Amino acid sequence: MSLKQIAADFGISYATLTNWMRQDATDAGEREGRTTDQKDELRELRRRNRLLEQQNLVLRRAAAYLSQANLPSKGSTRS
Repeated sequence: MSLKQIAADFGISYATLTNWMRQDATDAGEREGRTTDQKDELRELRRRNRLLEQQNLVLRRAAAYLSQANLPSKGSTRS
């Protein structure tokens, strides 16, 4: 049975089946490349990095706002 026939039997494309087989070979250490676990970890780290960058931006904006709010206004008699 050919890979094209197997893919058709499963209702997936031939390219999808070959990608799955390639990834399986990588996960088994038979082929170079990132394993599924490494890809999952990288995806999670990128998501976490985006979140931390967003939080950092909010904190910077809040610090800038608060530093402006604490400045004495023009004509203030405060020392």
